[in-house]
Amino acid sequence: MITVTDLELRAGARLLVDHVSFQVARGDKIGLVGRNGAGKTTLLKVLAAEGQPAAGRVQGNETIGYLPQDTRSGDLDAVATDRILQARGLDEVLAGMRQAESGMGDANPAKRDAAVRRYGQLEERLTVLGGYAAEAEAAALASSLGLPAQALRQPLHTLSGGQRRRVELARILFGGASTLLLDEPTNHLDADSVTWLRDHLRGHRGGLIVISHDTDLLEAVVTKVFHLDADRAVMDVYNVGWKAYLDQRETDARRRRRERVNAERQAVALQSQADKMRAKATKAKAAHAMARRAERLLAGVSADRRPDRVARLRFPEPAHCGKVPLVACGLSKSYGSLEVFADVDMAVDKGARIVVLGLNGAGKTTLLRLLAGVERPDTGEVRAGHGLRIGYYAQEHETVDNARTVLENMRTAAPDLSDADQRGILGSFLFSGDDVAKPAAVLSGGEKTRLALALLVVSGANVLLLDEPTNNLDPGSRAEILSALRRYRGAIVLVTHDEGAVDALRPERVLLLPDGVEDLWSADLADLVALA
Repeated sequence: MITVTDLELRAGARLLVDHVSFQVARGDKIGLVGRNGAGKTTLLKVLAAEGQPAAGRVQGNETIGYLPQDTRSGDLDAVATDRILQARGLDEVLAGMRQAESGMGDANPAKRDAAVRRYGQLEERLTVLGGYAAEAEAAALASSLGLPAQALRQPLHTLSGGQRRRVELARILFGGASTLLLDEPTNHLDADSVTWLRDHLRGHRGGLIVISHDTDLLEAVVTKVFHLDADRAVMDVYNVGWKAYLDQRETDARRRRRERVNAERQAVALQSQADKMRAKATKAKAAHAMARRAERLLAGVSADRRPDRVARLRFPEPAHCGKVPLVACGLSKSYGSLEVFADVDMAVDKGARIVVLGLNGAGKTTLLRLLAGVERPDTGEVRAGHGLRIGYYAQEHETVDNARTVLENMRTAAPDLSDADQRGILGSFLFSGDDVAKPAAVLSGGEKTRLALALLVVSGANVLLLDEPTNNLDPGSRAEILSALRRYRGAIVLVTHDEGAVDALRPERVLLLPDGVEDLWSADLADLVALA
């Protein structure tokens, strides 16, 4: 069980929640919801002991499995299988066994005997931890999340962002923690993996808190909902499932509105009476008491819930360019012994609409990185046409400098803009006041997405390379991005699992990886988007 007492969370000087107390018991399946920036990721970090609250206590004697939004932590040179096995300490045992096994062939009898004894001790330890069956269990988990066996044998740095995300999720689930804290677990998952994850979480016997914009997952899994209300700096607890929560929340909002209207009506009457009484010196004290009562009436009710703010997004007016601003010829890329793709050709015409499809690990992100110049191909070349200006949105927000603040990132991206214009653009992406002074490293996934998009807006790009641009966004902000995709007049190369994003793009062509087959877009290919 996790017990939280009088918790206070802040983002800089801004109060997120105050005096929050709750428990997470065995069997609780909690959906943590609230608009972007309300403090969902911050709360999960505090519960996982990876962040500190401004005040209050978090106590618990349970093991915790925490999946953050950013999974670029850890040793990226580690092999994927070892990263998963690390959750139970099996990676060190197996590494020790491999080392001892090599020592068994030593010419020195003493060293050989020591290696044999060491191997036996480690094998006993392996049996205690689940034995070789645990390796099979880890592989089965990875397979259920769409990770091919070949990817499990590769170092993490050679895998795509989506594959690394799956490795981390497999590691958390394999660890067998009593309480799971999952921040957007369905990001980068294909439709089959999402379905498997829903069933797995529904059967989890321990505690669970999940942040997700996947309403189907919330409806299928959660039995309680914690709603962070950014306007009131409180957390409302609903001990019901997802659909009942939606109904109850709307009922609560209507009740608060009625209470507010009644309180305001009474306060106006009291204040009017107090103003009349102040004219008489003998009744000044009573008038003051009446005015104080009116103030208390208004203070005792919640303000009307403001509509959730939505980032106002418009992609840049594309700079003038030639007829074919970007060409790729004979691109090949491998990481060690893993060949991602070979001999891929691509021409991005002015104003083109291209969607890139392929299973996870097929090289979609790698292709965009090559086109953006972030990485170099093993063979082939990327040629810039006349006037090319690339705007690259990376799914793991590599275009955001975590060492800088929000405003410093904007100043680097648009040094020619005035301070007022820079702040104005950030404000349209919901970064205002003290928010612009926050280090990028502490931003939630949704906030980093908004910042990366803001940096894209000032780029003046005529070719946009977009890698999963709708991940981590609330429905309102996602709708803004889809609208911006429809309006943008430059070329777009899009990688996404979001069928709505493909519909908004209205693609003309499709590139299928890893084979590099390019064809005209057909509605028959739409079913492949969620599976990609």
